[in-house]
Amino acid sequence: MQLLDGKFLSQQIKQEIAAEVAEIKAAGGKIPHLVAILVGSAGRSETYVASKMKNCEEVGMKSTLFRFDETVSEQELLDKVREVNDNPDMDGLIVQLPLPEHISADKVMETIHPAKDVDGFHPTNIGRMAKGLPAYISATPQGILEMLKRYEIETSGKHCVVVGRSQIVGLPMSILMQRNTYPGNCTVTLTHSKTRNLADICRTADILIAALGRPEFITAGMVKEGAVVIDVGLEKVPDPSKKSGFALKGDVKFDEVAPKAAYITPVPGGVGLMTISSLMQNTLKSARREIYP
Repeated sequence: MQLLDGKFLSQQIKQEIAAEVAEIKAAGGKIPHLVAILVGSAGRSETYVASKMKNCEEVGMKSTLFRFDETVSEQELLDKVREVNDNPDMDGLIVQLPLPEHISADKVMETIHPAKDVDGFHPTNIGRMAKGLPAYISATPQGILEMLKRYEIETSGKHCVVVGRSQIVGLPMSILMQRNTYPGNCTVTLTHSKTRNLADICRTADILIAALGRPEFITAGMVKEGAVVIDVGLEKVPDPSKKSGFALKGDVKFDEVAPKAAYITPVPGGVGLMTISSLMQNTLKSARREIYP
């Protein structure tokens, strides 16, 4: 069993980005600029946004955070999105999810200009991704692809089972893994909460990607010997033995599954860190106008 070390890879990627940003600065070019919009003060969202801003600073990028109370109107939020769209100094825009119930997340995502949609949630980017055209790919799936590539894991002809069909991870992951590229060329089965015989299907996977948000759902009995196991989950689970009172768990029961896996991601220290480094990569691409010249 070999760990897929997201901490090591994300640091490697950030060093590469920092070197490119330093070159841009030395040449007198425009510094990449990421903008985040945060609505409300939910602890997890605060943590995620703070981490993204910190990573921008570490690689030498500019970052701006706009905060709104939970009572902000949908119209006011959309006006801010359009303001960022129209600002040529601002390259990438993320709106942290979830949003309050009175605001349509779909409407907000569709208002972000595709060229600044570094989260890869706009229908234009999703459609371009599905067609194999240049696009901003959602950061978590992109991070997983980068991990497979840097560990030189063979994917062609393999059976990839994705557990979870969210538009942020599961659905785009299923599309990406079947594309005629590397990583890709898999035969993909996309499963979800209504899938019958889920355990049987999981046991056929050469590459198993768990992204359903249920702590330790995937057990050893659901995994084939020698499989590649990618755990996207990250949930707080009560644990009285910890000083904090909780432990971070993924969707995979790591201690059970790891001995059977050829490769496996830890939680924490796996996919989550790759997600943030992928966001930095997308912001750099946006500043360089790589996807939308």
